[in-house]
Formats: sequence, C-alpha cells, structure tokens
Amino acid sequence: MVLQALLQHVILSLVPLIIGVAAALPLGYLAVRFNWLYRPMSNLTGVVYAIPSLALFVVLPGIIGTKILDPINIVVALAIYTVALMARVVADGLRSVDQTVAQAATAMGYKRLKRLFSVELPMSLPVTLAGLRVATVANISIVSVGALIGVGGLGGLFTRGLQLHYLEPVIVGIVLSIALAAVCDLTIVALQRRLTPWTRLGGKTK
Repeated sequence: MVLQALLQHVILSLVPLIIGVAAALPLGYLAVRFNWLYRPMSNLTGVVYAIPSLALFVVLPGIIGTKILDPINIVVALAIYTVALMARVVADGLRSVDQTVAQAATAMGYKRLKRLFSVELPMSLPVTLAGLRVATVANISIVSVGALIGVGGLGGLFTRGLQLHYLEPVIVGIVLSIALAAVCDLTIVALQRRLTPWTRLGGKTK
C-alpha cells in the first residue's frame, strides 16, 4: 500500500509538472517578445496561483466533466499551478539574459528562434531551474491535499492514520514526502550544475 501510494504521488506530482512547464515556456516567451503582456500575465498568474488547492480540486470536476475521485482533477489542477508559477519564471529568466549577448548572436546570423533555443533559453536556465525547484516541491506538497477528496498519493496515509488513530502511517507519509521532495530537488540541482557550468566557473574566478 505504501509503495502504491508513493508511485501515485510521483505520477500526480511530476506529470502535471512536465505539462505545466511545456505550457509555460511559450507563455513566458510571449511575455518577453511582447513586453506589454508581461504585467497582465504576471498579475493573472499570481491570482491563479493564490486559488486554494482544495477549492480547485472540488470545482474542476464540474468544469472539465470528470468524477470527483478522478486523478485527472489533480493533474489538471497542478498543471494550472505549474503554469501560473513557471510562466513568470520563464519570462524573468529570458529578461535576465544580457542583451549584448543576444545582439551579438543576431549579428552572427542567428534568426529569432535559433537565438532563443541556442542562446537565450540556455542562459536563462539558472533562473528557470530555480523556479522549477520551487514548482516541483510545491507540487509534491499539494498532491497530499488531494487525499481529502480521495486521491492524494502519500496523503492517503495521513488520512488513514488519522481515521484509525494510528500514528505510523502518518510518519511514513511525512518521511516519504520529504524524501521525494529532497530527491527531486537534488536532481534538479545536479542537472543545473551540468547544464550551466559557466555559473561555477564564474564563482571560482571571484
């Protein structure tokens, strides 16, 4: 039961993370490409991210036509939260790129999309991956709230333990949630170190 809950927690946390990041990339780029979009997008995503997760879990079935216990509700809700968080992070990452570097790439013949994927996105990775760490840990935490409506991965251990007045499942759920968040966070840190070696080199030269 514990392993099944852990597997469900991983799926419910990481699948919407992937979907949300994929959707946030073009939104963040558009907010930089058309500067007038940045502030409205930031305001809107801030409001969306402030919606209580339990309220969103309860409302979504009526909007997308699913059953209240359908795991799709959790996936859609967390994908929305991921987009709301990461869209602004992607935009801020792209805005942090030194414009002299972007202009140099243009002078070398890079077209807009090639410059985006070859220069701007790689250079924005420190900011983007920092936001991704926050989104990942937040998703892992919020999934447990889904246990209140019957779908919550490790959160099910919390509710089961409380219902039975049995502390051990609660402790196991907490420990595994923290361990999962730590493993995912360390994985992203390792990925960032591998993909952005210039940040380490820059620190050594100071």
